Amino acid sequence: MREKYRLHDRVTLYGAVPHAQVRDVLCQGHIFLNSSLTESFCIAILEAAACGLFVVSTKVGGVPEVLPPDMVQFAAEITPEALAEAVLAAVPRLAGVDRQEFHERVAQMYNWDAVAVRTEKVYEKVCALPDSSLLHRLQLYHGIGPVAGMLACVIAAVLHLYVVFLEWWQPAHEIELALDWTPVSQQCDGDKRKTE
Repeated sequence: MREKYRLHDRVTLYGAVPHAQVRDVLCQGHIFLNSSLTESFCIAILEAAACGLFVVSTKVGGVPEVLPPDMVQFAAEITPEALAEAVLAAVPRLAGVDRQEFHERVAQMYNWDAVAVRTEKVYEKVCALPDSSLLHRLQLYHGIGPVAGMLACVIAAVLHLYVVFLEWWQPAHEIELALDWTPVSQQCDGDKRKTE
């Protein structure tokens, strides 16, 4: 495309960039375009925002949860046209971008203490959910496809029978719980923070 439209003086293809030079390359731009089809947590958009770039991205996986709305513009669909429209919509928003503020906000949002607290909240939320019934799980497994769904249902049913057998053979209420013998002086900072 660069050759077809004679964009040699406007488009640079870097190839593999050494990790130590990524920041310098990112700081040359204004918009970071992420066109992923699937993504769980896109560390690249986090790095770009930390370098002060406004992010334009596809709305897939966990990407919408990575940055607040004022730091990212999402494409309406996962198509080249929708991405182009999102870039055009992002250009006027660049005037309000304070690169240093972006950096400071990302540093505050993603320090290890904050990540640990948020991760703990996710686990607590999941643990508070009621267990789904075997029938509901089998219906979900069956929905993944005619062959794979049946195979998943058979495996789930066998594993369920195995768990029922183990519960009969060694009931959970009869298993002795291990005590936490961690001395207070060796508890992590997160545990100390809760007691303060």
